[in-house]
Amino acid sequence: MKLCWRQSRTLLSLLEDTSRLVGRMKLLAFCGFLFVFLLCLSAFAAEGRNVKKGCCLKLTKMNRKVHKVQANYAPYFFDNGARSTNGNMALLSLSEDTPVGSHVYTLNGTDPEGDPVTYGLTYEAGSRRYFSVDGNLGNVTLIEELDREKEDEIEVIVSISDGLSTVSEKVRILVMDANDESPEFINTPYIVQVPENSPSGSSIFKIEAVDRDTGSGGSITYFLQNIHANKFTIDRHSGVLRIKSGVTLDYEKSRTHFVVVVAKDGGGKLRGDNKVFSATTTVTVNVEDVQDTPPMFIGTPYYGYVYEDTLPGSEVLTVVALDGDRGKPNNIHYCIVNGSEGSFEISNTTGAISVIKSPNQLKKEVYELRVQASEVSPEGDVSAYAFATVTIRVVDLNNHPPTFYGESGPQNRFELTMYEHPPEGEILRGLKITVNDSDQGANAKFNLRLVGPGGIFRVVPLTVLNEAQVTIIVENSAAIDYEKFKVLTFKLLAIEVNTPEKFSSTADIAIRLLDTNDNVPKFSSDYYIARIPENSPGGSNVVAVTATDPDSGLWGEVKYSIYGTGADLFLIHPSTGIIYTQPWAVLDAEVNSKYNFYVKAEDTDGKYSLAEVFITVLDVNDHSPEFNENIQEKTMIIGSPVKIEAIDQDAEEPNNIVDYSIMQADPANVFDIDQSTGEIKLKSYIRSLDIIHNITKNKDCIWSLVVQAKDRGSPSFSTTAVLKIDITEETLHKGPMAAFLMQTKDNPMKALGVLAGVMGIMVLITIMISTAMFWRNKRSNKIMPVRRIIKKRQTQQSRTVRMEWLKFKRPSNAAEKFVVEDDAKSLQNENSNNNVQAAPVPPAAPLPPPPPALAASGNSAAWRVPTVSGSLTPKFINKQLKKRGHSSTHNALVSELKMKFEKRNASMGEPHI
Repeated sequence: MKLCWRQSRTLLSLLEDTSRLVGRMKLLAFCGFLFVFLLCLSAFAAEGRNVKKGCCLKLTKMNRKVHKVQANYAPYFFDNGARSTNGNMALLSLSEDTPVGSHVYTLNGTDPEGDPVTYGLTYEAGSRRYFSVDGNLGNVTLIEELDREKEDEIEVIVSISDGLSTVSEKVRILVMDANDESPEFINTPYIVQVPENSPSGSSIFKIEAVDRDTGSGGSITYFLQNIHANKFTIDRHSGVLRIKSGVTLDYEKSRTHFVVVVAKDGGGKLRGDNKVFSATTTVTVNVEDVQDTPPMFIGTPYYGYVYEDTLPGSEVLTVVALDGDRGKPNNIHYCIVNGSEGSFEISNTTGAISVIKSPNQLKKEVYELRVQASEVSPEGDVSAYAFATVTIRVVDLNNHPPTFYGESGPQNRFELTMYEHPPEGEILRGLKITVNDSDQGANAKFNLRLVGPGGIFRVVPLTVLNEAQVTIIVENSAAIDYEKFKVLTFKLLAIEVNTPEKFSSTADIAIRLLDTNDNVPKFSSDYYIARIPENSPGGSNVVAVTATDPDSGLWGEVKYSIYGTGADLFLIHPSTGIIYTQPWAVLDAEVNSKYNFYVKAEDTDGKYSLAEVFITVLDVNDHSPEFNENIQEKTMIIGSPVKIEAIDQDAEEPNNIVDYSIMQADPANVFDIDQSTGEIKLKSYIRSLDIIHNITKNKDCIWSLVVQAKDRGSPSFSTTAVLKIDITEETLHKGPMAAFLMQTKDNPMKALGVLAGVMGIMVLITIMISTAMFWRNKRSNKIMPVRRIIKKRQTQQSRTVRMEWLKFKRPSNAAEKFVVEDDAKSLQNENSNNNVQAAPVPPAAPLPPPPPALAASGNSAAWRVPTVSGSLTPKFINKQLKKRGHSSTHNALVSELKMKFEKRNASMGEPHI
């Protein structure tokens, strides 16, 4: 303000000085200007103070903001311990049976400045994503099922951010076990070979099962099913299988034992419930034979009968003994120890007992024979023996039919259960059948026969006297097939042999078979033929092969596989047998359209069979026809076609069959194309270049056509090309004849007709000339040189006339025939044949003959030769005169004739008589 007052004073002093120089009006105007100036100066000062204040405020705010950025602190998680449900997720443990979608944790943290925070979850590359998080609330949700046996620890990177700073921590989540796994037996199937003399209580095998669970859920205990019926026991902790204490194995009684073992875990929690899992397997115990059993008689007790009419030496009955050790049986030797009293004898090898005395010599009604059967080793040593009593009764009546007995008395039906395919020669020990005929002697003799499927079993003995133990022996093991017959039924027939009554009886025998793995998987066909389009994507099904194994249970399950040089592009499903292409396989019928390989069907024991697969890749229209060049140039001679060709690389018809067509031509009505061969030719009415010139003004006759090659596939593909055709006309010689031949080449009959007509005209002209010359010579036989000259003329002009005729030109009017004209003014001839009486005129002097003309004009006037009676005018028709006129030969002929006539006229000056 002080400054303003100072300035005002200075201005006032100036005003006083100025007021003296100017008038009052000028002084007032200057005062107004000064007032406005002061107002502006005051406003400028106020605005300066406001700007300064604003700058200070902005600087203060910037300082505050910089101070704030420098003081920002990163957010952080709360660490609430392992059992907490919120915090940084460290030391979190989850059970593997936690349901998907469960809320498992809450991420929780804060920012020192109090700013809002967001949460995040990330995983390392290649790791599975098990959790998701709500970024704002921090709620963590399980999104993938947990499996401790596959992954027992999960690493997750958790992060918290306040917008400016982000803090990440790697935490580990422990997956706790749940009892979700069942025990599994390893190294199955279990087949054990045990000698029959193994002591009781000895361990024979160790069974092992595993459970991938931990704790009680992973502990396994073992026990046997039907433990009271088994001859074995198992240690519940170790799985060791032992023979029961006090129990021995016997090969002759049972060769195979099936032991069912159960493995059970200790139980545990699964989704809140206590679960216990178990598994079962079967142990097959095969008993091995040991030589420890003496021989055994079959069919005991033995009863025989001797009738009154029995002859000495007749067989009474046969005893049969077998080695009790069926694994490696010894030979049996028979002998009678006592009781025969010299009346009976036995065969050492067959055991047949025969009576050696006549029945009337037998003193006793009943004989009891003690028979010994001894085992003889291959070395000839007797190792063991057994005894049997044979009772022989002497009878003479036939009043009882044969009767079958079981263990509990008379019985007419017997049943047995056995495995299929027993060894040939094995005895069906489970059938205890006795047959008896109470009669004596021949009345008690009968035959045994099995009625049913033949060749499977045989019965022993075939002939029985009185009573025998019936033995059925396996004869054809292959026919005892579980897959063919679940039950074999027979009738055992006993019929008397030598009695008139022929008493008989029957018993039904039912044999139930048990299955074994005796079959190989068999394909439904020895080969399979399949077809697949070449554009099929990878993984496409090709064909399904089927193999069946008639065995039951696990033995009937089939597993498929493929191998061979042609199997690289294919896979097979091991269970269904569906063959499909590899996911990356690309089929191309043009490269390889045939594949063959082998498929294998295998059961659980490794038995397998093979079949061959033939696969044909069907062609698909995937190639377009291709020309050799996109632009082709060809020369067409009128009347001859040109050909285009395109090749389609597809493998089969109709995909590689090409049809041709003209897409564009200007004008369009000039060319035709053969759809199949691709031959292009002109329309039938175009036979010369003149016609083409009438169609178009293009004189060079080069045409551009757009031709198309299209295959017959579906969908169809096509290719176009530009074809430039240069049209020319080929002639043999330049001349009328060549033109005529070109015009008539499509109509040969027309050409032949024209040639025949021309030849006829020439013959006619020759005849007329000959006739005229004949009559002329007849009238005046002195003109002889004409005939000679004509011959000479024909000889000289034969070649020329032939060549000129080939040109097909019309004869000139200058060629005329010789004609005789009467001339009243001419002189009479010497013969006075014109009937004109006139005085002879002396002949004029002969003139020298003119030189022969080289070429006569075609339109020159006809010349005349004066004679006595008139003049001759040559009018020969000669085709060569069209261009050259009269030839030199013709002129020479006329000159010669003229000279002869003048000589004659000269000589006619004297009178003739």
